Amino acid sequence: MHTAIVTGANRGVGREVAKQLVMLGCRTILTSRDESKGQLTVNELKQALGTQLAGELIYHQLDVMDAESVHKLYNFVLDEYGAADILVNNAAVLLDQCGRVIQTPVEIYRITMATNVYGPLRLCQMFIPLMIQGNYGRVVNVSSGAGQIENMVNDMTAYRLSKIALNGLTLMLADSVRGTNVLINAGCPGWVRTEMGSPDAPRSAEEGAQGIVWLATLPDGGPHGGFFRDRQQLPW
Repeated sequence: MHTAIVTGANRGVGREVAKQLVMLGCRTILTSRDESKGQLTVNELKQALGTQLAGELIYHQLDVMDAESVHKLYNFVLDEYGAADILVNNAAVLLDQCGRVIQTPVEIYRITMATNVYGPLRLCQMFIPLMIQGNYGRVVNVSSGAGQIENMVNDMTAYRLSKIALNGLTLMLADSVRGTNVLINAGCPGWVRTEMGSPDAPRSAEEGAQGIVWLATLPDGGPHGGFFRDRQQLPW
């Protein structure tokens, strides 16, 4: 049974990714910064899934900006399961919905980068060596079309900058493990009806999660070092 970690999974796309992974038989560790909300999500999913709960669903608190919190998760996974096979870096913040590049305070950029880029980097630095050692790993950095260079405009600038950086990080990580059975990609769920998205968005969380789950469960020899939405490769 593969062990999967999904960050920021108490709601939205992350919750749906965790749900779909456990339905596929993965031992899925659902994480969130808020422990009470995360544990409630696990309980709700277990009750809702019933006999569809093909894998195991476990909760662990995680603040991706806190190195000690990441170490606690790492030690838990190492002690209980020996390694993590799948890492979905989903936790993210959008603090500047209408933020313009000149007007948005630098502090907003700093906080956004800390969560959306340095958080995934910290987790990758901890867990990818275990994947290499175990000769199996799938890493999905949940990105956004907002980070595509060719579509760059002057709004949500802190968020956009963080996704540009996350895409670059994905390429660096992919190059670092080339020749191993660790596949690393960025995935875009599209514009989804979540708290971060909009109630007017055209896609459900379930639809947005499907492409992420596909990347998280790629067969050996699958795509590596790419940017995908709905199983289709996107330009950076």
